[in-house]
Amino acid sequence: MGDVDRVRWRCRRGLLELDLVLGEFLERCYGGLDADGRRLFDELLEQPDNDLLDLAMGRSEPPPRYRALVAMLRGAGEPAPM
Repeated sequence: MGDVDRVRWRCRRGLLELDLVLGEFLERCYGGLDADGRRLFDELLEQPDNDLLDLAMGRSEPPPRYRALVAMLRGAGEPAPM
């Protein structure tokens, strides 16, 4: 299993809303991350589903080290410009 396939599998969660946000992030942003960004995303996926959903939806603030990544995650859930 390749790295992207492994991450895609880890993005499948118990909450549909979270699955959608993470899937969109993978399609739009993951390929543009450098090694440190991918490592941070991997760490972020260790969070429980509800905590991760709260971060993605802006209901809680991320620790400073994750702020840029969470901002990208939040942006990936927005509709693409026309």
